[in-house]
Amino acid sequence: MYKIGEALVGKGNEVAHIDIMVGDKEGIVGQAFANSLSQLSAGHTPLLSVIRPNLPCKPYTVVVPKVTINDMEDVTKIFGPAQAGVAKAVADAVEEGIIPRDKVDDWVIICSVFIHPEAEDFRKIYQYNYGATKLALKRALGDYPNLDKIMFDKDRATHPIMGFKVPRLPKWNAPYLQIALDNPDLEYIKRVIKELPQSDKIILEAGTPLIKKYGVKVIAELRDVAKSSFMIADLKTLDVGQVEVDMSFDEGADAVVASGLATNEVLDKFIYEAKRLGIYAFIDTMNVDNPLVKLKALKNLPDVVILHRAIDSEKTQEHKWSQIGKIKKEFPNLYVAVAGGIDPSTAPLALKEGADIIIVGRYITQSKDVERSTREFIRLVGGDIDLKRVHVE
Repeated sequence: MYKIGEALVGKGNEVAHIDIMVGDKEGIVGQAFANSLSQLSAGHTPLLSVIRPNLPCKPYTVVVPKVTINDMEDVTKIFGPAQAGVAKAVADAVEEGIIPRDKVDDWVIICSVFIHPEAEDFRKIYQYNYGATKLALKRALGDYPNLDKIMFDKDRATHPIMGFKVPRLPKWNAPYLQIALDNPDLEYIKRVIKELPQSDKIILEAGTPLIKKYGVKVIAELRDVAKSSFMIADLKTLDVGQVEVDMSFDEGADAVVASGLATNEVLDKFIYEAKRLGIYAFIDTMNVDNPLVKLKALKNLPDVVILHRAIDSEKTQEHKWSQIGKIKKEFPNLYVAVAGGIDPSTAPLALKEGADIIIVGRYITQSKDVERSTREFIRLVGGDIDLKRVHVE
């Protein structure tokens, strides 16, 4: 038997973060347990958890400090409220039936404990570590979380210490509104971003004119005003795809765009490098006669294909929205985006055909009321999901 559990409880410097392994004495957890007590590490000395001196809990539990113990003040926090909190939690878990009574002499527990060097309140250290240990045990023995829980939360959750959300484009949240920031005036673009409403439907695109003027470093500058936004570098790459992907990735891009007019060899390298780095690959099929044929010729598919009508051709060229269904039928996992003179009257037509992303530029960025213009499209793509969701576990 080998179970793993984790829990974070509390706040401030006294916050408790517990990682637990529970297993048989005769198994790999038992071996790790014996090694921890016989192979000591300076500053991270393991100790048996005791309810009081001379009274260890059962199953026997070893406490391993995660943070280096530098002085006797740190020692008292571990060899005191943390040690006692863990031991009491294990004993209560047995009493409450979380741990079967007939296993207390067969199992051992390894408990890694985080104690902040500036933690001061012993009562809170005890309470938080008690609560986190019991919760971690309950989770470990209940095999929490299941895969459905992980899949549900992986693109919704925000890690509290990071301070920003890792932006992704989950299928469950489509369709999206992509705002093309094409105006090559950086300060103007920053003002536009600040006026945008908060929405988990919005994607930001550093447009080609903006990148041509300032280089890919403009992505990092836009990050200063949009830390949690999904950021695309519209490179329209035609050559040296791998190099341009690397440059954009280093500046913080979540996605990169290549031109569908590039050779298949260039696009294959472009897509491979983007996927290797964990960012999205977009292919813009502006002026590509048959996007479906182009996609079928590639070794690896991009994440998104853009059906794009050029600004200078909006009056003479029809949209290729009829191809949306054909592409999605052939490649169900591919996102299809549409661009080129999109406004609130034409966007519903693209969405009805199955577009996953509508790309809007001037209607929003040149609007006298950026927020109002943006909300017109947010309503069309289904509103917001989980913006006010509070993660309380």
